[in-house]
Amino acid sequence: MTKQIAQDTTRKLGAEPDNKWAILLAVSIGTFLVPLDITVVALALPDIESSLRTSFADLQWIINGYNLSFTAFLLAAGTLADRFGRRRLFLVGLALFTLTSLTCGLASTPLTLTLARSIQGLGGALLLISSLAILSETFRAGPERANAFGVWGLVMGVGASLGPMIGGLLVDLLSWRWIFLLNVPIGVGLVVFTLSKVDESRDPGAARVDWLGLTTFTAALFSLCFALIQGNELGWTSTPILSLLAAATVLLVAFVIIERRQSQPMFELSLLGNPAFVGTSLLAATNGASFWAMIVYLPLFFQNVLGYSPLQSGLLLLPLTVPLLVCPPLGGRLAQVLPARVLLSGGMLMIGLGFVWMYGINAGSPWTAFLPGFLLAGIGAGLINAEIANVAIAVLPPERSGMGSGITSTFRHGAHALGIALLGSLLTQRVATSLEQSTQTLPGLVTERSTQLASQIAAGDLNGVVRTLPPNLQNAFAEAAQNSFIDGFNLIVLLAAATALIGALATFVLVKDQRSQSQERPSPSKT
Repeated sequence: MTKQIAQDTTRKLGAEPDNKWAILLAVSIGTFLVPLDITVVALALPDIESSLRTSFADLQWIINGYNLSFTAFLLAAGTLADRFGRRRLFLVGLALFTLTSLTCGLASTPLTLTLARSIQGLGGALLLISSLAILSETFRAGPERANAFGVWGLVMGVGASLGPMIGGLLVDLLSWRWIFLLNVPIGVGLVVFTLSKVDESRDPGAARVDWLGLTTFTAALFSLCFALIQGNELGWTSTPILSLLAAATVLLVAFVIIERRQSQPMFELSLLGNPAFVGTSLLAATNGASFWAMIVYLPLFFQNVLGYSPLQSGLLLLPLTVPLLVCPPLGGRLAQVLPARVLLSGGMLMIGLGFVWMYGINAGSPWTAFLPGFLLAGIGAGLINAEIANVAIAVLPPERSGMGSGITSTFRHGAHALGIALLGSLLTQRVATSLEQSTQTLPGLVTERSTQLASQIAAGDLNGVVRTLPPNLQNAFAEAAQNSFIDGFNLIVLLAAATALIGALATFVLVKDQRSQSQERPSPSKT
């Protein structure tokens, strides 16, 4: 143990390793899987629903199980990497991600898939944070460090932007199971490569893990998401839902009390006294709850209303997602000449206006009706995606940069999970109400089953619902169901637009004239 600590200390103070570009390759491949598995699932939801006979709530959990565990461990993962070893944590995350990908691909029930996705999210958090810690340790200064983090960011952008297209391609050519199974050979090969090319490093003085804070924060987030997802089915005033909302409140209060009393908290509450940091955190939250949450529901519109295949839907999303890949360099240049609040609020304004453009699109609209809104929202998100974290770091003292970027990432991903839950709940509720009104003249039990049918339609299985009805009802019901989904979609796209515009306003008010300083400070070892 003493020998290992000595080696670690030498690594920290000595020269950079000779195989640093092989290390960059290893961590880049590992982190490519993380954003890919956030966006790739959206195109497979209708096929998962028909294959496993899932409810809409099940589909939301398949996405949010990943998001919740990913969010919950972002803050703790940095401490774990420093304390127990960065390569070790990278390998643990990779092993979890690979094994759970195999489990997801072989799942035969919604519960199995949800549980596997939840553990996969934990693996993703460990991969993401340990990769940054490894890069920070390997590339310590100068242009090479900037290039290394630029490559890492580029890989993250590729994973996020191409996820929908890759998902659609795999679902169309093979099946939804391959969006998970494809990770397995990549993960196995990367484990072997990492063991041979990446050295271990750790911080002998690392802080202990804040287990109490982690537990209460995770439980609060889970309770709130569970209430939002199950509210329609169980009733918003039912005892279980009210109990979950109360539990979330109590747990959040407990989390605040615990963090105030910790000598080394994972969330230093004094940071919330910095208006600029609060502004960037709110921006991250509204970005996650609007732009990233809507990426889940846009493919459902293409498949439910416009009748496109998963691959076609993925291709149609490219004008929205490709700017995430090509616009960050421009955002970095603009950050050097524009006040941060102008750049960040301007980007969120573009996202909000892009969603406003999509409002009112219906079954008779061509796919090109989405194009201006997609480009506007995609460019806005691409310009600010990296700069959100850079500004969060720039407005804090250097010693707080790791925690600051971790908190901002937690706000973004936590709001993403809550945004998916809230938008999904509103979508189902509006579809059910509209469907009940429009099918009152149809004979049979259609109106009595409106909530159940609405859940299935919201999940993207409109054609599956239609096939269960008598032939004489199918055409009339299909038209009513399609119009009901359009009503629900217009509601949530308008809410997403409002959320983005609120984020733009809050950022402009709170973040004064601070610039990003992204090229003046080294990248943090935690996000």
